[in-house]
Order: sequence, then C-alpha cells, then structure tokens
Amino acid sequence: MKQDPLHIGEMLEPGIRSMGYELVGVEYQTGGGDGGLLRVYIDSEDGISADDCQKVSYLVSGVLDVKDPIRGHYTLEISSPGLDRLLFRPEDFERFAGQLARLRMIRPIGGQRKFKGRLRGLAGENVVIEQDGQEISLPFDEIEQARLVPEF
Repeated sequence: MKQDPLHIGEMLEPGIRSMGYELVGVEYQTGGGDGGLLRVYIDSEDGISADDCQKVSYLVSGVLDVKDPIRGHYTLEISSPGLDRLLFRPEDFERFAGQLARLRMIRPIGGQRKFKGRLRGLAGENVVIEQDGQEISLPFDEIEQARLVPEF
C-alpha cells in the first residue's frame, strides 16, 4: 500500500505525537498546473477541531520547509480522518476489525479490483474481509486504497 511514497509521515510523526495527536496517515496527490495536494490526517481521543488542525499545520509547515521533500508548489491540508476513515497501516485493519470497509486493489484479484466487506483483521501479510458470506484474503501490498464505510 503506497499512500506515502515520500515517507513524509516518518518526518512528521514525532512532532505530531509530541503535541498529543496521532498521525493517522499521509496522502500525496500530484496535480495538474496547480501542483500537488498533501493531506495529513490526525486524530486524538477528544476528536479534532479546526484549532487542532491549525496548530498541527504550523508544525508540519515548519518541518516541510526544512526537510523540503516535495519539489514545486503544493497545497497542505490537515484533516481529521472522518467517519469514512482511510486505513493506512496493517494495524489499522486489526484495530477496526468488525467494521465495514471498502478496498480498491492496484490490480484485479480474481477478476475484481473493488471489494466491500466486514474487516476480519490480518492473516500474515494479508487483510481478511468477509464479503457476501465468504472470507477473502487480500495482499496488503496490493491495496491501493482502503477506507471505513460509516454505518448508521
């Protein structure tokens, strides 16, 4: 799963953690003429407010100015993970076992790229979901994107 090819999360996590927040994950999308978009997702036990995002934005901007991992212009966005939280790390699939999720694979598996099912956790290097009453094992490294599906 390649959500953070520039390893920006590794640069930012110590500072974000020292502020009392959890770094959920980092996404970088290259754009057209406007440059890219760098999204940094943070969380805390008390939830995330706009004030929290602003505080973390100052820290992240400072680190990125010094380390300069992205060439050219980009937009920085600090966000809470939201109800349809993206799943970035293997431990996320364990943490949210039992919840409904959508997964998109890099390449088709069994002729299918998109899966929706209940997370069952990890089995070795694979994410296990239950879809239509069947357990399906999907290689973590082949997941392009995974996110929770809110249930009301």
